[in-house]
Amino acid sequence: MGATGLIYAAPSGLGLILVLVIVAAASYFLGCFNGAVIVSKYILRDDVRNHGSGNAGLTNFHRTFGGWLTFAVILCDVLKAVIAVLLGSWLFAWDPVLGKYWAALFCLLGHMFPCMFHFKGGKGILSGGTIAIMIDWRIALVVWGGFLILTALTRYVSLGSLWAGASFPFISWYCYPDVRVVVLAFLLGGLVVWQHRGNAQRLFHGTERKLSFHKKPEGGS
Repeated sequence: MGATGLIYAAPSGLGLILVLVIVAAASYFLGCFNGAVIVSKYILRDDVRNHGSGNAGLTNFHRTFGGWLTFAVILCDVLKAVIAVLLGSWLFAWDPVLGKYWAALFCLLGHMFPCMFHFKGGKGILSGGTIAIMIDWRIALVVWGGFLILTALTRYVSLGSLWAGASFPFISWYCYPDVRVVVLAFLLGGLVVWQHRGNAQRLFHGTERKLSFHKKPEGGS
């Protein structure tokens, strides 16, 4: 039931498939607009993936280049997630929550595996964190709260990121005990954890780099 009290019937057959495909495709291509790659490659003329960990994400961009353009990266990765989730919610008028999760999954896939950048993207923390905020404040509180606390206490961004990915499906399950939503939530959280598998290994071996607010050209996150 929408804010106006209207109940929308779910489409069936080809109508449902069409909505699924439109939201998936639009969200994926929105996700492909990777802020770190766009800013570094087309503004700084120096692809961030050639530096540090080789990751096309905010942390590696900040460590490599720093400066005010970091905010341009943040804006890009936040806006694409906002637009994708809003699109999913709008087109899935009969079930906006399901639409948000469906759009979020493909937006994150686009961010991590962008077809226009040889399928080499980021790890999804900034976009994923924005997605959590857009879906439900309770989910954002758990995901972001744990991320910020762990990062502040340990200065390991990756540890906070692993918490974010691992906690997302469980808090989603608590808030929305719908099998379709839960499956999508586990896929979303699993993608984030998978992208940080190398960080998890370095954390285990004690070789992971800690957060620094100074620009450093080499690193591993």
